[in-house]
Amino acid sequence: MLVEALTSLLLAPHLVGVRVDNGSTPFLGDGRYLTTVSPNGDGFRDAARVHFRLTAPGRVSLDVLQTSTVKGDPEDASTIVVARCRPRLLQAGAHTIVWRPARRLAPRTYVLRLHLAGGTVPPRSPVVRIQGIDAGFFQPSFAPGQDASLRVATDARTLTFQVFAYGGGRFPSVHDQRTTGEAMTAAARVDWTSHRDAPATIDVVRPGDWPSGLYFLRITARDGRVGYAPFVVRPRKLGAHRIAVVLATQTWQAYNFTDSNGDGWGDSWYVSGRTRSIDLTRPFLDFGIPFRFNDWDLTFLTWLQREGKQVDFLADQDVDAATGDELARDYDLIVFPGHEEYVTQHELDAITHFRDLGGNLAFLAANNLFWHVSVDGPSMTKVGQWRDEGRPEGAVTGAEYVGSNHGALQLPYTVTGATLAPWLFAGTGLQDGSTFGRYGIEIDAKGPASPKGTIVLAQIPNLLGPGKTAEMTYYETPAGAKVFDAGAINFAASATAQPVSTLLENLWARLSAP
Repeated sequence: MLVEALTSLLLAPHLVGVRVDNGSTPFLGDGRYLTTVSPNGDGFRDAARVHFRLTAPGRVSLDVLQTSTVKGDPEDASTIVVARCRPRLLQAGAHTIVWRPARRLAPRTYVLRLHLAGGTVPPRSPVVRIQGIDAGFFQPSFAPGQDASLRVATDARTLTFQVFAYGGGRFPSVHDQRTTGEAMTAAARVDWTSHRDAPATIDVVRPGDWPSGLYFLRITARDGRVGYAPFVVRPRKLGAHRIAVVLATQTWQAYNFTDSNGDGWGDSWYVSGRTRSIDLTRPFLDFGIPFRFNDWDLTFLTWLQREGKQVDFLADQDVDAATGDELARDYDLIVFPGHEEYVTQHELDAITHFRDLGGNLAFLAANNLFWHVSVDGPSMTKVGQWRDEGRPEGAVTGAEYVGSNHGALQLPYTVTGATLAPWLFAGTGLQDGSTFGRYGIEIDAKGPASPKGTIVLAQIPNLLGPGKTAEMTYYETPAGAKVFDAGAINFAASATAQPVSTLLENLWARLSAP
């Protein structure tokens, strides 16, 4: 039987010598197992060609996979089949399978998995990068008068650059549908011919008297490709307004599934536990728009604009560059509208000291101040959970992270604190027992570390199972600090709807008072 098994193994077909190319000039970083294509119909890098050799006749097929999260072995990971090349009976010798991606397929990397009936294939699969327009700034925020540089990667011949502002632009008739921004600059066309084979750095804007806010650089090509790169314009000097809104730029990058190293898998610890560090300067995967931006952040920005709120916009790194004393000097209220999950030790120290000095805090999502990260230049590394280091998030936010059901079930909040905090519910029509909205995904609740006197304003009982309840909380300190925690990650996503809009207005009035 051993002889028969060896004979069968020797006679079985083997697929060897696998390599991939685009039939044209490689882009920087391409190699034996990685090729870059741009299926725009111009005859340049329109298709991927997988080359291999069969040692004996065999039936070969090819699956094109969009990867998701790794649960250990990449072969057992979560993937979606986006295209299939049907099985073909091939003779022994050299062969090529050509994959021509559809123009509508989203720019990202895809794994090409070969199958050989009754035979063996190499353990490593080739990867194809469908290139759109990838762009990322070297830092998340800029002060007025500061040059803003970014790296752009695309093989388009010409590019058009234009900055869009959320909250009013200088060319209100020019509107961007994806970001809902208005043009801040005129469109500028740039010849990109000499950069079709490698990324290039370009200085694109130098904010002058632009108001502090969130901006998007939009880059378009004649073939319809588009890419975005977000950046924050911070005030020339902190404290231009007495309220600061901190955008969760570090969390944006933690949830960025861009595959920079070309292995077919997103470079994020949400893709693989083997990843501990990420690049804060890389382009965002979804055409350059941060993860869930349109779901959550955009609604709160709409509320700010609609209600005429004047604030300083800051990135996480701006908080990391300030001290608690400076924050307390410059601001009465700091608002964290998004998922402020990843903070450095200095950030946590500054936020905590700001609170200890009487500064007011509003956390409008959930799972805030949870992970300890270190930032060294462009690299952010996950260190551990702050609660495991003796600094539970609830000691500052008032509520601690309970868990997530990834949105499988969302339910209304039930008001429990209308008599305890009548100022919050004034004008909303809500009273104890009233319900509003639908919330969940990730939730917080009052816990052992919550400061003395923390009250529960509303709750979603047993949302994640028995005892796993979402709770909206509020507390005040002897130093005069007032701290609000929404208790659900998507609370700010309802900012423009009633009764939440009025709740936010009441909260704003209470916490912005010095």
